[in-house]
Amino acid sequence: MLDTVYRDFGHGYLPQWHSDIIDLDSYYLAPEDNTLFVAVRDGMVAATAGVRGQTPASPPNPLEVTSRFEEGRTATLYRVYVRPEHRRQGLAGALVDVCLEFIASRDRYTGVYLHTDARTPGVVEFWSKRGTVLFDERVAVNEMRTETPDEPFQTVHFTLHLAN
Repeated sequence: MLDTVYRDFGHGYLPQWHSDIIDLDSYYLAPEDNTLFVAVRDGMVAATAGVRGQTPASPPNPLEVTSRFEEGRTATLYRVYVRPEHRRQGLAGALVDVCLEFIASRDRYTGVYLHTDARTPGVVEFWSKRGTVLFDERVAVNEMRTETPDEPFQTVHFTLHLAN
């Protein structure tokens, strides 16, 4: 996961956004309705996908997003990362399917949220097959953001369809 943050996102580890990567137990393993799935190939981690019971908050998320989810009853997908040499082989789709099955098996969850960085090639198309865009920061201004980045955010917010 840290490799992805440094290599693909270009900014490296930022504690305010990535503390879950360092403390997997507190964020994914200890809470009953959270989990982390890992795909291993040739003894190496090839892909990850996590589920956390976390309703998107505003700020930093736009009100158009946060108003769609029930507080305390939303599952959020995190860290759906695939190492470059393993991309386009179905790993992300398989892990997301397992995450959605996990979420559907929990009475707690009534909705599924995800945000992604549209600069990753193919990511918007990938998530659009599994859900609906709620807000696209490439074309709309998120007035709830408090930070002012050097370049515009490329975040796309989704609601995902639960597995049956």
